[in-house]
Amino acid sequence: MDAAARSFSGRTAVEDGDRVWSYPELRDIAFRAGRAFCALGVEPGDRVGVWAPNIAEWIAAAVGLQSVGAVLVSLNTRFKGAEAGYVLRKSGARVLCTVTGFLDTDYPSLLADQDLPDLEHTVLLRGEAAGLLDWQAFLERGEKVDPAEVERRAAAVAPGDLSDLLFTSGTTGNPKGVMTTHGQTLRAFAIWSDLVGLREGDRYLIVNPFFHSFGYKAGWLASLQRGATILPHAVFDVPQVLERVGKEAVSVLPGPPTLYQSILAHPDRSRYDLSNLRLAVTGAAPTPVELIHQMRDELGFETVLTAYGLTETTGLVSMCRPEDDAETIATTSGRAIPDIEVRCIDSDGAEVARGEPGEVIVRGFNVMQGYFDDEAETRKTIDADGWLHTGDIAVMDERGYLRITDRIKDMFIMGGFNCYPAEIENLIFSHEDVAQVAVIGIPDDRMGEVGMAFVVPHAGKELTAEAMASWCRDHMANYKVPRRISIERELPQTASGKVMKYVLRERAAD
Repeated sequence: MDAAARSFSGRTAVEDGDRVWSYPELRDIAFRAGRAFCALGVEPGDRVGVWAPNIAEWIAAAVGLQSVGAVLVSLNTRFKGAEAGYVLRKSGARVLCTVTGFLDTDYPSLLADQDLPDLEHTVLLRGEAAGLLDWQAFLERGEKVDPAEVERRAAAVAPGDLSDLLFTSGTTGNPKGVMTTHGQTLRAFAIWSDLVGLREGDRYLIVNPFFHSFGYKAGWLASLQRGATILPHAVFDVPQVLERVGKEAVSVLPGPPTLYQSILAHPDRSRYDLSNLRLAVTGAAPTPVELIHQMRDELGFETVLTAYGLTETTGLVSMCRPEDDAETIATTSGRAIPDIEVRCIDSDGAEVARGEPGEVIVRGFNVMQGYFDDEAETRKTIDADGWLHTGDIAVMDERGYLRITDRIKDMFIMGGFNCYPAEIENLIFSHEDVAQVAVIGIPDDRMGEVGMAFVVPHAGKELTAEAMASWCRDHMANYKVPRRISIERELPQTASGKVMKYVLRERAAD
């Protein structure tokens, strides 16, 4: 932050309504936050939770707490009280920074019935609640702390110290806290920023939630490293995003595929000025080939790159390169970032031949330190040789480029054939009237499992299950054709843009 304040002193760091902070101003506010955390008794290694939407104070609080050696614990804004309570208890967070009034939600009140023995203070980044410190009172409390103490604490933070504890989505059990360090994170996203071409002066609309590594590490942190202007966006709403892109001259708009699919499907898209859009980076879910072409041809992006990563790999494994041809960018998630190893292996742990599907395993500086307070799960995920087993299936070509085909747990077997939902989704998405699609495997008495597709049409288009089934029979091998098709208005999604397939499985079971 000190280096950014010096290097980009004439640049705006954050624009968030009436909070417009230059790089030096953000540095000063984060420094004041660091003093305030010291005043609350936060020690190096203590965990501090942030449970809030994308707002300027989120960044200031995060930089402040990390500067004095504390560990950031981010909480999903869609959590209910029990879910947030679990993360706060598991992490042993001593302080929570949160808000009231976001989407009519009073976050502190959701914790009223939770047993949180370690939580000593709650700070309101925005809003009001009786008995809680608001942001200004919090900053003022830090004024009694000697600035030299914060400088000393900041200087003592080492690359190997924990920077954050990000919890997995918990779709297959209780969420697990992923431990990563300052050195890992800064190194990974210096590489990311360089490869995608993020540059000083870019205007970066961050729709991806800050609680997720895409919005945090590939979002505001990467912006601070490069001197871009951070434009936080709290709730994804297509007309609002389109309006901000035009009015605020947005040049960078990364996101999951569903973000771009929603924009493309909006009936009034042509009314908005998208001429400043330059850079898109997508990931977090399988990316249909046709979507890449539409992003270039219809949304006007000069650069569209795909990348792949997990929370357990500091958010990053592989990336396309700017010099890659269009076909490579459209059909792969790139090759390994520098200084890490990636392999695809079979169920016995042997590396598969190039061109054959296998589980992706990763080794290198980006691999997490482990799951917080969970040695057993850590040993299941990272083997004795340091390889992290991702649970993702991919095909690696002769150049080392990965084509992610699916999650191991999402693959289903129909009549002896391995079926990869992402592959089937890619095929269905090429239908001109399809805006979004998700495919799952469901039980079948005769075949063991069969595919079921949930299809969202483009606005103004009508699709029937019968017509889609007929189209699928004409465009894919018989074993891939979904045996059930449901036409939907929308798909259930996480705040980070992933389709919640477990919800679809519950619907199918009902």
